[in-house]
Amino acid sequence: MSVTIDGDKSGLVPDRVRRILRGPRAESVPALVGTACTFIGLIDIAAGVFPRFRHSRMHALAEVLPGALGPFAAALSLSAGVLLLLLAHGLKRHKRRAWRAAVVLLPAGAAAQFVYRHSVIGVLLSLVLLALLLRHRNEFAALPDPRSRWKALANFVLMGAGSIGLGLVVVSAHPGKVIGSPSLTDRLEHVLFGLFGLEGPVGYEGGVDWTVGYSLGALGLITAVTTIYLAFRPEHPAATLTTDDESRLRELLARHGGRDSLGHFALRRDKGVVFSPSGKAAVTYRVVSGVMLASGDPIGDVEAWPGAIERFMDEAKAHSWTPAVMGCSETGGQVWTRETGLDALELGDEAVVDVPDFSLTGRAMRNVRQMVKRIERNGYETRVRRVRDLSDGELERIRRAADDWRGTDTERGFSMALGRIGDPSDGDSVIATAHKADDGEPGPYGDLKAVLHFVPWGTDGMSLDLMRRDRAADPGMNELLIVAALQASPKLGIARVSLNFAMFRSALARGEQLGAGPVLRVWRGLLVFLSRWFQIESLYKFNAKFRPRWEPRFVVFRKTRDLPRIGFAAMQAEGFVTLAVPRPFRRRAARAPRPCAHIRPAAAGEHEVRAA
Repeated sequence: MSVTIDGDKSGLVPDRVRRILRGPRAESVPALVGTACTFIGLIDIAAGVFPRFRHSRMHALAEVLPGALGPFAAALSLSAGVLLLLLAHGLKRHKRRAWRAAVVLLPAGAAAQFVYRHSVIGVLLSLVLLALLLRHRNEFAALPDPRSRWKALANFVLMGAGSIGLGLVVVSAHPGKVIGSPSLTDRLEHVLFGLFGLEGPVGYEGGVDWTVGYSLGALGLITAVTTIYLAFRPEHPAATLTTDDESRLRELLARHGGRDSLGHFALRRDKGVVFSPSGKAAVTYRVVSGVMLASGDPIGDVEAWPGAIERFMDEAKAHSWTPAVMGCSETGGQVWTRETGLDALELGDEAVVDVPDFSLTGRAMRNVRQMVKRIERNGYETRVRRVRDLSDGELERIRRAADDWRGTDTERGFSMALGRIGDPSDGDSVIATAHKADDGEPGPYGDLKAVLHFVPWGTDGMSLDLMRRDRAADPGMNELLIVAALQASPKLGIARVSLNFAMFRSALARGEQLGAGPVLRVWRGLLVFLSRWFQIESLYKFNAKFRPRWEPRFVVFRKTRDLPRIGFAAMQAEGFVTLAVPRPFRRRAARAPRPCAHIRPAAAGEHEVRAA
């Protein structure tokens, strides 16, 4: 998706400032309506499921609430409750379609209040909430999220499971009216039949059969209707980088690409982009679970960054997405916070090696030097070349090897990963390979044993993208190839190399120093504990081997309460959490070992642990 709007906005007060000033008020009505729908939905479900609740004092009070239809129709109450719960989140996010559905549902609830119970108060409160929605209809203008047909299947699975669970509660909520002692299997069978509108094996006395039957049928109908709607509605695919967008981004990188080591990763083709009005700057992003994730600093002229950032915030507001930036530099964080009123939090440091200062001599480099010499004595040799200098056959072999050596079924990476190797348009990228002739029959990739891929960082730098190795290769392939790439850099005209991002590096470094306070030591202990799963400490120590300089990286966010949601969305984007339907099982020629020492993570520590 590309959004390019030419022409600056005019007016005494900039729209960005006006938007910030009216932010709290704009959020109050949708939040109020969404909370009211959640509460009313829960009341309706309780009224439809539990007979005693319909005769309690709590329900006598709840009867006057909009949508509370339980006293006269348990099935209708249950349906209204589920629908209101489904709408509540969309209303809080200013969604236009949720508003339309609520505008239809509330008058129906008001009519039911009057026809079935003659409740004037209930009708009035329904109409008050409806009037509130109509009065503030401009606040519910958010466009739909990216979607696909898979959401219909996900809805069917989740709604189906929820309907079965709630159906079991409905079937078991009338213990005094049940005929006999049906087993759990009988109750489950009754629920499954009831969702399809059929009679099950469980019998009731006193007309309860009708109540249970209609309630189960309502749950099945809601599941079917919502699934059919999601399956046949028009698709709104996720943003992708078009050919024109990529061409414009490459032009910006050619002029300003040396500013940020993550700039080339903006060319991932599963990202969207918004350009500044002048076209001199851009922000790339991906939308995950309602979070609009930008990665790194804006691309282009720093003076044009505010225009691109404003377009980004406009797009986020138009869809009611939560804006966030992963892995921006200190300069980028200052511009983002100044232009948007967002906040920033330091997550860690990027390891950057200045090639002229790198040397294997000295006591500090002894471990790396000894490891490299040992591997070279075992018969390994290295080659460092530009992508354009490799033959098509060798590139294809490297691609297949990198895919088969991946440690997980999911390709990980977003903020600091390009997602491809050997594309003709990435001819300036650098590939470092390790080779060793096999004594016996050569493997499917010949003598290839390990691969490093670097992307350009301006004209005199490169940034590490991924590391993969054959599981049968000797330990230390990472160190060998990094040293080989650093030693070959002068011939390639490279003066600086970005290696990895070390999450919470400063806390780890300060926590192990003499005199560290108890809070810092506890924080470091927690990070060390989490390193069992996220390689936090081991990555920091691996980076430190090469004596880099550390550049801080930040996450930019709107509110502190958004951080868990942003973190979860970042883990989805990076491939650590997969909610999509898994791909069909396929055989892999080889698998990379799990214990390894390389992560090329984004600012939240989200990258795949590469083979080491």
